[in-house]
Amino acid sequence: MLITLKIKGVDYQVDLSDPIDLSIPLKAGTDRSSAWFVNEVKIDPVRTDAFTGSVEEGGSVNFRNISFNPHGNGTHTECLGHITQKVHSVNQAIKTFFSIAELISIKPEKGFNDINYSSDDDLIITLEQIKSALNGQIPQALIIRTLPNKTEKCTRKWSFSNWPQLDKNAARWMAENKVQHLLIDLPSVDREMDGGKLLSHHAFWQVPENPRMEATISEMIYVSDQIKDGRYLLELQFAPFENDASPSRPVLYRLELI
Repeated sequence: MLITLKIKGVDYQVDLSDPIDLSIPLKAGTDRSSAWFVNEVKIDPVRTDAFTGSVEEGGSVNFRNISFNPHGNGTHTECLGHITQKVHSVNQAIKTFFSIAELISIKPEKGFNDINYSSDDDLIITLEQIKSALNGQIPQALIIRTLPNKTEKCTRKWSFSNWPQLDKNAARWMAENKVQHLLIDLPSVDREMDGGKLLSHHAFWQVPENPRMEATISEMIYVSDQIKDGRYLLELQFAPFENDASPSRPVLYRLELI
């Protein structure tokens, strides 16, 4: 299925039958990516005295309970309700599902956001790196692929790994330039252990000074090396949970000049 888009006066063609899935699937077991010390995903049949929700076990249908944490068990999208006293819902925050996105690849460098929560092995994604990669572009959605880009991101146990952090000044710059959606292949835009400050979350959502109700952050994505940096059409799919975060499936479509 082909559609035509006009972006700033330029015509593009998009093949909707050729999607690029950036999500890491939720799957029961231990061979999946996780963070924040959460339990593994559990998918178990409902069992009562009168019913078994497993065809394999003799039931008429598969009817299973699922237990997971959206922040720690895979690709998820969150809104500012993640850091506000009132738990705003990501299902209410996202009003439209398509946007124009820029995919950039960045190798984090040595640095930190807060000297009080830092160590010699801290790495940071700086504003200068982002500006250089964007080359003057200000996208609606920004997708950051960190380097090196090992496939183990799809199964890695991130807890106690001190992953790279996003420069709070970069997050503030995104907010000031109205970047609506930020997507990254790490468990958080902030340092794993930061005393609960979440400096980059606050800067991106401008909480509490000027809350950006419709802005989102998607974490724990995976972008294959086969996908080139550049401009794409982004479809942000997610389950309609009334919660600060939901498991999600960000999908890219290539933009072809007509």
